[in-house]
Amino acid sequence: MHFFPYSQEMNSAGWNLPGRGTDAGANAADDGGLDVISLGRRVRHLRKAAGLTLDGLGTVVGAAPSQLSLVENGKREPKLGMLQSLARALGVSIDELLGAEPPSHRAALEIELERAQRGPLYQSLGLPTVRVSSRLSLEVLESLVGLQHELERRLDEQSATPEEARRANSEIRAEMRARNNYYSDIEAQAQDLLKAVGHDRGPLSHHVAADIAEHVGFDLHYVGDLPHSTRSVTDLKNRRIYLTQGQRADHDPRSVLLQALGHYLLGHETPRDYGDFLRQRVYTNYFAAALLMPERATVDFLKEAKAAKELAIEDIRDAFAVSYETAAHRFTNLATEHLGITTHFQKVHESGIIHKAYENDGVNFPADHTGAIEGQPVCRFWTSRAVFDVPDKFRAFNQYTDTAVGTYWCTARTERHSSGEYSLSIGVPYAHVKWFRGRDTTERSQSKCPDESCCRRPPADLSAQWAGHAWPSTRANSHLLAAMPAGAFPGVDETEVYRFLQAHAQR
Repeated sequence: MHFFPYSQEMNSAGWNLPGRGTDAGANAADDGGLDVISLGRRVRHLRKAAGLTLDGLGTVVGAAPSQLSLVENGKREPKLGMLQSLARALGVSIDELLGAEPPSHRAALEIELERAQRGPLYQSLGLPTVRVSSRLSLEVLESLVGLQHELERRLDEQSATPEEARRANSEIRAEMRARNNYYSDIEAQAQDLLKAVGHDRGPLSHHVAADIAEHVGFDLHYVGDLPHSTRSVTDLKNRRIYLTQGQRADHDPRSVLLQALGHYLLGHETPRDYGDFLRQRVYTNYFAAALLMPERATVDFLKEAKAAKELAIEDIRDAFAVSYETAAHRFTNLATEHLGITTHFQKVHESGIIHKAYENDGVNFPADHTGAIEGQPVCRFWTSRAVFDVPDKFRAFNQYTDTAVGTYWCTARTERHSSGEYSLSIGVPYAHVKWFRGRDTTERSQSKCPDESCCRRPPADLSAQWAGHAWPSTRANSHLLAAMPAGAFPGVDETEVYRFLQAHAQR
C-alpha cells in the first residue's frame, strides 16, 4: 500500500497517551518478574508440609512472622537473601521454590483467585475481596474461580471491535506509563530534524514546517477535494503530501503535516491490527509535539518556571504558540523525566465521559473490566467535571480534590470543539503542587469514588420522590453500538483515497 491517510477518526488514545495502576503482584508473571502470588502459596505449602508455624519458620530464617505472612499472601517480594534462607529452611532449591507449577490443586485455585481479585475485571465490579485462607473450603474456591472464568468468557463473547479498541488503549497506556510517557528515540529523531533545518528556539512556524517537509523530500499540495475521512494523504510513490486549506480550527495545520511526516520518518508500515494502528498514532503525535515544542527549549522553559514555582500550562501554550491541549500533552512527556514530577492528564466531554487520559501518579481513574478508562464517567467532584460550572472561562480553574488514594491538585480549562465542549486538566499529587501557579486556591472537593454513594447513585431524597416515575430517553450515539470500521486504517474509505491519488497523479 503506497499511501498514509491521516484519518479524522479520533480514538481515545489519539495523541500520546496511558489508567489505573494494578497491584504489583497481579501481573508480575506476565511482565517477566517474580510471581509473588505463586511464590507465596508455595512457601505456605512447604511450610505446612514441614510442620512449621510462621513463628517457627521466622526463627529459622531470621524474619518476623508478620513479614513472612506478607510473603505468603503475595503482598511482598522477598529479597534474594530471604529467598535463599527460605529455600534452605524448607529443604528445597531456589529453582523449586520459584517453580511455576502450583504445589497442589488447592494452591492453584488460591493463586488464580488471588490474581483475579487484583485484576481490573474484579476491581471494576466494586465487590469486596475474599480473604484467601485455609478456612476457605475447596468447594467455595472452585465456585469463585469458576464464576470468574464464566464472567471472562461472557465478556470475551462481546469482544467485537469496540472491545478490541478498549484493550488496545489499555495496552498502549500501560506502555506509556512504564516509560513515564517519554520516548527518547523519538525525541532524538525530532532533534536531528530540527537541527537539519536550523530551528532551535521559539515557536515552529508554518514556514519551518514546510522546510522540514522539503528537507525530507516531500512536496506539499493543498487541495480542495481531500477525502472526507482524512486530514492528510501521503503519496509515497510520488513523494507528495496532500493537505487542505480548509482545516477545521480543531486541528493545527502544522501538527497535521508533521504527523504525516512522522509516519514516514518513523518507518511505519501498513497497520497489522487496530493495536498497531493506535500505536502508530501515538508515536506520530508524539513526534509532531517534539518538533513543535523541542525538548531542549521546552525543558529549559519548564525548569525556569519550576525554580520560580510558577509552572502553568497556559504559559507553555503561549511560549510555543500551540493549543492548550498540545501544551498539556507535552508537559506529560517531560514532567517526570526532567522535573521529577508525576502527573495525570484528562480530556473530558461535557457529558462527563473520559475522552483521553494518562497517569503515572497513582490517581484512581474509573476503569472497565479490561482496564480501559475511555468512555468511563468521571466523578462529578473532580476538577475535570467541576470546571464546566465555573463562569470564568478565561483563566484556568484550580482545585484540590481529596480521593481514596490521596489528595491531588488539578488545573483545568474548557474548550469548545465541533463535537462539543471539553475540559482539559493536568493534575499532580499534593507533594508536587508547590511548583505550580494556582497552588493557593481555596477550592477543595472530596471524591469517594469508586464508592457508588459518591456520585453514581442518586441522593436518597430524590430517589424517594422519583424512583419508578422517570423514563429518560437515552441519547445513544450509533457509533457506540457499531463495530470499528474495517480496513488497515480504521475509518478510512480506501477506495475513495485510491481514486483521489489516481486523479491527482494524472494531473
